[in-house]
Amino acid sequence: MMKLFYSPTSPFVRKVLMTAIELGLAGNIERIQVNPWEPVATLTEVNPLGKVPALVTESGMMLYDSPVICEYLDSQAGCLLLPASGEERWQVLRLQALADGILDAAVLWRMESMRPEGERSSHWMNFQRDAVMRGLAELEREAARWDHSLNLGRIAAACALGYLDFRFASEAWRNSHPVLARWYETVATRASMQLTLPQG
Repeated sequence: MMKLFYSPTSPFVRKVLMTAIELGLAGNIERIQVNPWEPVATLTEVNPLGKVPALVTESGMMLYDSPVICEYLDSQAGCLLLPASGEERWQVLRLQALADGILDAAVLWRMESMRPEGERSSHWMNFQRDAVMRGLAELEREAARWDHSLNLGRIAAACALGYLDFRFASEAWRNSHPVLARWYETVATRASMQLTLPQG
């Protein structure tokens, strides 16, 4: 059985869990909850960076960072969410990178907002917020071409939008991104989304 080191609030962990559920592999993964802010040896032995998600495969191979783990899981299921070759593969990977970049900026924005008021940088928070908003604008343009099937890129996009709901609900991203909002409304009802709602 594979072992996944996870935090229940990490959107990158959510992406891995959604991928596993969509591929029918969730039952093959043992979940080990850790606090990445207090990395213990069990985590750092798998990922020296002390970050989640981190996966130990059935053969004992250690994998980390959600794109790598998701691609590994997809390869085990026969490349259902990421084409093995061709232009479509690069389109999916590019979309995943865009969504992950939105998440990177949103997490940095969130972390800065948690600093004591006198130590926060409004410039840094605005810089990250601007990156999120530019990313959402691009997702809005792309979502006009999406159906309701999922691939790794769209899973990443769904996780990014879910994280904004979780941590930045007051931003009301739906108001200025109606196409994306309609797409997300349907995707959010999938079992893989409902079973991976962030806790905490």
